[in-house]
Amino acid sequence: MPAPSATVATTVTELQDSRVRVDVQVAPAEIEASLDRAARRLGRELKLPGFRKGKVPAPLVLQRIGREAVLDQAVRDGLGGWYADAIRASEIVPVGDPKLDLGELPGQGAPLAFTIEIGVLPVAELGEYSGLEVGRREPRAAEEQIEQEIADMRERLARLETTESAAGEGDYVVVDYVGRLPSLDETSGETTFVPFQGGEGRDQLVELGGGNLIPGFEEGLLGARAGETRTVDLQFPADYGNAELAGREASFEIAVKEVKSKQLPDVDEDFAVDAGFDDVQELREDIGRRLLAADEERVREEFRQAALDAAVAGAQVAVTQELARSRAAEMWERMLHTLSHRGISRETYLQITGREEQDILAEMLPEAEQALRREAVLTAVVAAESIEPSEEDLLEFVTPTAEREGIEPAQVLEQLRAAERLDELREDLAARQAIDLIAERAIPIPLEQAAARERLWTPEKEAAGEGGSGSGSEPESGRAAGELWTPSS
Repeated sequence: MPAPSATVATTVTELQDSRVRVDVQVAPAEIEASLDRAARRLGRELKLPGFRKGKVPAPLVLQRIGREAVLDQAVRDGLGGWYADAIRASEIVPVGDPKLDLGELPGQGAPLAFTIEIGVLPVAELGEYSGLEVGRREPRAAEEQIEQEIADMRERLARLETTESAAGEGDYVVVDYVGRLPSLDETSGETTFVPFQGGEGRDQLVELGGGNLIPGFEEGLLGARAGETRTVDLQFPADYGNAELAGREASFEIAVKEVKSKQLPDVDEDFAVDAGFDDVQELREDIGRRLLAADEERVREEFRQAALDAAVAGAQVAVTQELARSRAAEMWERMLHTLSHRGISRETYLQITGREEQDILAEMLPEAEQALRREAVLTAVVAAESIEPSEEDLLEFVTPTAEREGIEPAQVLEQLRAAERLDELREDLAARQAIDLIAERAIPIPLEQAAARERLWTPEKEAAGEGGSGSGSEPESGRAAGELWTPSS
């Protein structure tokens, strides 16, 4: 549970449609401390006769600039932190962007008051979540997967051999090239082609058909032989990383110096020995074991997710369209943040995919709604089962992070505690433990049996609107023709 905040006091009022209003008061002592910090910061930039730059005392700053102006800056600086403190102190799970209403600036010795109105995670009314029958497939290592692994190994061990043949798909060529852009000569009015910066390369190894270069470059070299020079005209893609080249036409003069064909090794005893095995059979068995172990982990994760979704299906969770839209917007922003680390902006992504942002958000709505239902059910299960991760659980959970960073797990926890993120970690781990509990209590059944049950009609499904469409072509009971009825277990 979050510790009481000495900075803010909060009162939570429930509104309609899973929204709340949080009335916040920031303690006078915190306001005065923020005012002093803002004054000292401004004092480092203020120039006054008789004082060295950066040495103007805070009281004189307040006198010269005015308390209200400095306080206004102090509130702007501190509002983000006070908002976060208020959310923690209120023990709510916010969904979407808040509506913030800031009151008037307080007088000396008075608290700052503001209100937050925001959507919150809905409360789930749990159904049955123990002993659920959930479909689980058997892990497998298919023969075609083993063959693909061996094919990948052959690719990694392939050799490039120089050939006199014409270059074909899958071959490699060693080339020198010079790229030129069209330029209009203002004197003669003629178009000439001039080299551009970064458009020249020497002894470049190019895979034909690899799709690693500008569209048209590799295709223009098909059929070429060593010693041949070709001119390839093409156009840079509209989303090309260099904005000065994006969408422009260019001409490349390419000298082919060598053509190399890829020689794959035979799958024989030498191949197996090079991979560290006595023979091919031993190699295949090792690949099969590794593939099976990896699939067992996937099956475990699939089953955990299916068990959670079965518990969600049996619960009552009121998710409004506004909440779902807010969560979809959060998911979209997280996706954009991830893309930004790969150098892809919002505009570039939309241009590459040829889609509108509102269409993407609309497609995310079902996933966003289900995510909210899952989170609400897990929160309810954590409360119902009194799940509270121990210090040992937390240490075990952060051990992989500690090993990557070369520090002790206890240090990771201290860093999180100092950053006021330990409660967030504790809640995340509690949710994971709730999924583990649901999955451990679930009864696995074959996927075929689970799929058959999904097709069965029950009175509960009809009551939930999953029966007939009411078109008049179905039986009076609401069952579609050919569907079976089974009593509720």
